Amino acid sequence: MTPVYGSLKPLLHFDKRGLKLSMADEDWDDTENDLIVADYFAMLTDELAGRRYNKSEHRRNLLELLPKRNNSAIEFKHRNISAAMDFLGQQRIDGYKSLYSYQGSLVDAVIRWLDANPEWTATNHTEAVDEVGNSLKDGTDAVLWIGPAPTYSNEPPPVDPKFAAAVAKKYDVAQRDARNRALGKAGEERVLLHEKTVLQNSHRSDLADKVRWTAMEEGDGAGFDIFSFEPDGRERLIEVKTTNGWDRTPFHITRNEIAVAEANRDTWHLVRLWNFSRKPRAFSICPPLDAHVLLTATSFLASLH
Repeated sequence: MTPVYGSLKPLLHFDKRGLKLSMADEDWDDTENDLIVADYFAMLTDELAGRRYNKSEHRRNLLELLPKRNNSAIEFKHRNISAAMDFLGQQRIDGYKSLYSYQGSLVDAVIRWLDANPEWTATNHTEAVDEVGNSLKDGTDAVLWIGPAPTYSNEPPPVDPKFAAAVAKKYDVAQRDARNRALGKAGEERVLLHEKTVLQNSHRSDLADKVRWTAMEEGDGAGFDIFSFEPDGRERLIEVKTTNGWDRTPFHITRNEIAVAEANRDTWHLVRLWNFSRKPRAFSICPPLDAHVLLTATSFLASLH
């Protein structure tokens, strides 16, 4: 049985599909979900723009629109929306820590809002890229925070990975990140700066001068984005994957990248950049990749006989 996480544990039961649901949240209808999701995005828009807003005032206004709910229910629901935003590779409100429970109808409501407001995602991606570009120019925060991959943690994932993968597939988070070339390019540029700075700080300016942005200079066929070095001179082949979502946001990896990783197990590294638009974080994994990620075939090359 999958463990239950979060403060809703005492209120869980199983629906007919076997999914764990909160008894406090199971009867939210689409209209209620759409109202609270719209309110969440109103606050998030203000937060990202640096405008002050009052959460208590937002809750009071929602109580008038949602007479069946109370403050606690609305607070929990806002935190559930933060979790849904994690699943979908989106930025979320800092002050609402993600509360994970299996609420497919709420995820659907967030997807409805995103589909109805495509300019929101595009605008925030662009602003995130511009913000990182400005930090590159002024030289701030040149060295990335790189922590352990989630697979190295002793804690289990906050939700069933199959459920998270199903949500991500429904919205195709990985494909949307992959298609966002500006986001991917900004992530590669961020890691390029990190690599050069680490070598310079290690008194290896000679190696820093040799670091190359392979994807920019030679295209995507090399199976890695950046050619760099360890301070002792060993080569580093770095493939960069970037998202505005959390550290468990799925990503696409090509057959060629997997082949190059297997052929260069001692030098190939995947650097996963996450939370990119707010405060970029990263982790690094090395081959064999299937020790860290579940590889799922999503397309096939079809050749005529």
